Amino acid sequence: MKKTITVRGITIGEGMPKICVPLTGSTLSELLEETECLRSLDFDVAEWRADFFEHAEELEKVLAALKVLRSSLRDDIPLLFTFRSENEGGQKGISLENYVELNKAIIESGQVELIDVELFCGDEIVKQLVAIAHAKNVFVIVSNHDFTKTPSKEEIISRLCKAQELGGDLPKIAVMPKDAADVLTLLDASNTMIEKFADRPIITMSMAQKGMISRLAGEVFGSVLTFGAAKKASAPGQISATVLRDILALLHEKK
Repeated sequence: MKKTITVRGITIGEGMPKICVPLTGSTLSELLEETECLRSLDFDVAEWRADFFEHAEELEKVLAALKVLRSSLRDDIPLLFTFRSENEGGQKGISLENYVELNKAIIESGQVELIDVELFCGDEIVKQLVAIAHAKNVFVIVSNHDFTKTPSKEEIISRLCKAQELGGDLPKIAVMPKDAADVLTLLDASNTMIEKFADRPIITMSMAQKGMISRLAGEVFGSVLTFGAAKKASAPGQISATVLRDILALLHEKK
């Protein structure tokens, strides 16, 4: 029996894949408009993509915005903090030192239930941030995003295993397909990871239009969290959270 993760009453790793909706506003007012839209949506987790925020390099402004953001969300919604680096498809570049400082401050703030830490920022940094997060009862997604290609099945599994070994509660990988065979590679790797290597939930997806099926079929192949847009997609291939919920419910109903 693989471990599950429960945050604010939401159990990730059992039943239907949970839906995470990214908040991508560049200003605090835009973020608050997005959270207002969320009130009418059926979803499970909110993600603040702080790399979209106009003051992302100013720590005090990020923390101030986070406090307002958390208070504007429903009490039952877990909040995931993500600063996606430019190297992995994010909106802004940031030094490794500032990346670590930012994530430490977010963990210490007590305003989030989950953070995203990029696998390739270095083993020791990942382990350090995971330890700090766990000491504050914050769960960690250890992630990798490849916007140029789909690695081999073996490489996808290797990266997920590495994220698991470094202490990630939710190993995650997102890859870019060039054809249908690449999508099958991602799905096959996900299934093998779950059957043979994973001792915890994983998140996998193939991006863009070609990979959209992977966002819908996670329950079949082992991915436990999928991303749906409220107003603006944060990655290629994201569909509306409302449409996503309807499709997931239909697929789950047939099981």
